[in-house]
Amino acid sequence: MPIIDACIGKLVRLVGDFRLKADDERIQAELDYFCDNISVNTSGASLGVFIDTYLDSLITYGKAIGEVVIDGETGEISGLANGDSSILRIKRGKTPLEARYFILDSSNELEITHPERILCSILNESPKNPEGVSLLRGLPCFADVLMRIYRCIGQNFDRVGNVRYAVTYKPSSDSCDRAFARERAQQIAKEWSDGMTSQKDGIVKDFIAVGDVDIKVIGADNQLIDTEIPVRQLLQQLISKLSIPPFLLGLNWSSTERMSTQQVDILTSELEYYRRILTPVIKKIGRTFLSLRGSDSDVSVEWSNINLQDETELSKARLYNAQAEEIELRNRKTRKEEGYDDGIYA
Repeated sequence: MPIIDACIGKLVRLVGDFRLKADDERIQAELDYFCDNISVNTSGASLGVFIDTYLDSLITYGKAIGEVVIDGETGEISGLANGDSSILRIKRGKTPLEARYFILDSSNELEITHPERILCSILNESPKNPEGVSLLRGLPCFADVLMRIYRCIGQNFDRVGNVRYAVTYKPSSDSCDRAFARERAQQIAKEWSDGMTSQKDGIVKDFIAVGDVDIKVIGADNQLIDTEIPVRQLLQQLISKLSIPPFLLGLNWSSTERMSTQQVDILTSELEYYRRILTPVIKKIGRTFLSLRGSDSDVSVEWSNINLQDETELSKARLYNAQAEEIELRNRKTRKEEGYDDGIYA
């Protein structure tokens, strides 16, 4: 559904940018160049592009897989590749902390030969769901009902929205009219059809008939079922699962709707959760790059600040903080001038 795709896309973009920082400052320039120019899949470049696709797969399938591609000649990283999570199978190895990765090929499972090059993350892993749980779990039942409503709306518009006419000729009691009723009906039908066809070419023709001719629109007396309330209820169920405020998706259910402080806190916690899942993957890529360059330096991930507040509210908060600090300094100066020393304003 388009609205679900929009939710996932916004979550991916709201997670924000990041920067890999090496403990050894001498190789920071090389690490920055690697993050900005590493090849991704067939046409992408930069570590951020890889992580965006990786997170999209994680949310959609509950698991994400990628590969660090090593150049056989130079022994260095030549690129990053995103894998198809729908054909990935994860099994435990010899120990509970060891994972084995398999790719489905028809009815066979092919084990990946270089698991050390694999980047894998699992969403909401549990003993019952070792391969993770998609964020979209539970949505298909609502989506099916919603799509059924949309299909019915389309069918009703095909029947009622596409205007059709019923032309009825009622012959009088005159014997002559009754004798030629069939011929006159055929003539009326021909002229009506010709008038309707000419509209396609932008030509307007008047329909002139003699006798009692009744013209009605088929289905004009019927009313379409009001679907606004059930559709809105179903959309609320879908969006509540994805933690995106409705107005960010163009759903203006209230004329004064805006993001409240509670919504900001909830959405920020969701984004921080995804950052915690992505951080080990990003650090593994950075460590692999540095180790193949002969460096044992560790790396850290610096995420950009999540700013979901209105600029007006942020400006007010900064103003109030400055005013409070000014009052505190003024009170402290006054107490010093008066000779008070209570241990706080020493």
